[in-house]
Amino acid sequence: MKATAKLTELMDSMEMQSEDWLYRYDRKTGKVAMVERSTYHAIEAQEDEDLDESDEEVVLARAMVEDAKGRFIDLPDKFDFHEYHQMERFIRTVEDAAVADELWRAIKGKGAFRYFKDVAARHGLLDAWYRFLDEAAKAFVIRWAEFNEVPFEDDTAGRRK
Repeated sequence: MKATAKLTELMDSMEMQSEDWLYRYDRKTGKVAMVERSTYHAIEAQEDEDLDESDEEVVLARAMVEDAKGRFIDLPDKFDFHEYHQMERFIRTVEDAAVADELWRAIKGKGAFRYFKDVAARHGLLDAWYRFLDEAAKAFVIRWAEFNEVPFEDDTAGRRK
């Protein structure tokens, strides 16, 4: 039986990724595995003589580097998801043309994400935006899981961003 991923863990991992950490889905455990990029790159470059081989993160990073059987899969990140595109999609759902126009103006130029949220909040749309974004992220992660043949459990009921 294949390990099963939880959608919330996949969604949270996509959102939380940073330059310092490497996130991958582990087919063996059904969990998201994360290691410091510096540890991963040290092992990859064979500059790992100072690493503690008994450290769980080092063991996991080594398994990722040496993975030839597809145990680990790169997770999508927030840049793959394109939150800016999601803002455009959300604006198209806003029925009040004046509010939609203000939102369109908000996403042009510097500070688009902050300005968009400010305008949405001013018009009482912030909760609707977060629900829309969460549903879009869920659909995106489901497509990723299906494409990569990752069995998943939809544990998103009641999820609040």
